[in-house]
Amino acid sequence: MENGFLKENRKHITLGVFLLVVGFFILFIATIYSGIHKIDEGSVGIYYRGGALLDEISDPVQITIQTDTVENVPCGTQGGVMIYFDRIEVVNILKKKAVHDMVQNYTVDYDKPLIYQKVHHEINQFCSKHTIQQVYIDLFDQIDENLKSALQEELHILAPGLYVQSVRVTKPRIPDAIKANYEQIETEKTKLLVAVEHQKVVEKEAETDRKKSIIEAEKVAQVADVKFKQNIAEKEMEKTVNQLQDQIHLAKEKANADAEFYRVAKESEANAKLLTKEYIELQRIKAIRENNKIYYGDSIPKAFLQDNNRSDRSLSTVLLPTDSPQIESN
Repeated sequence: MENGFLKENRKHITLGVFLLVVGFFILFIATIYSGIHKIDEGSVGIYYRGGALLDEISDPVQITIQTDTVENVPCGTQGGVMIYFDRIEVVNILKKKAVHDMVQNYTVDYDKPLIYQKVHHEINQFCSKHTIQQVYIDLFDQIDENLKSALQEELHILAPGLYVQSVRVTKPRIPDAIKANYEQIETEKTKLLVAVEHQKVVEKEAETDRKKSIIEAEKVAQVADVKFKQNIAEKEMEKTVNQLQDQIHLAKEKANADAEFYRVAKESEANAKLLTKEYIELQRIKAIRENNKIYYGDSIPKAFLQDNNRSDRSLSTVLLPTDSPQIESN
């Protein structure tokens, strides 16, 4: 019985030692695991010991691009009207080398004093210097760039290594009564723009019609000019032809005149050589012969008797038979 009791005790002791070893092993594993830090990608960590910030990294600090959203930002305008920006987004990035100084100076929530609070301050400064018309309409498109410049200017001094990439500002909320007025104004502007665009379309159509008319008129004028030049060319050609014909006719007439002059000249020369005394006497005799008249009878006209003093006139041959009747012969 004693041996059985001893054996039972040994089993319990062995089991206790085993459980103790397992417990120490689990404690060891838990201790090792608790010393492991998980840091998400794009973040770094910082370490604290006894409340003091160490140079090593522990708590994660994001060093990739992040967007800080500031909501419901109040804005008091120059005229005393309170409006609100529902959402202002600031896209920024923190350089890795500036993490330690940034956390040391502003804690891991550095974006609250440097981004969130600064956005409120700059918006209030902007609104207090401008009217609701300027904030809501005239200068609204400049708010994001102005806010970005103001934030970055401060960060260069207070927190080097933190950069603002961009700022997005939503349209502010304004009182309903004022909003209704602006909506009415926008409606009228829209109508005006529609009217202006319609007028532009009408003017464009009129301009198009005018250009078409000008093109048609120029086309007609060009055709008329071509026809006019063609008629001028035809007239010039006709004139040239007529001039050539006149020159040909003139040359022909001149040639005929020269030929006639030459003929007459030659004939005159021939006549001059022909009109000798003998030729003239021959012609006189021929004339007497051709104009010869014979009279018969006792009464002979004295006009036909020969006149010795006028020997150059025509002579008539007179025969005076006594017994024959008077006969006139040509």
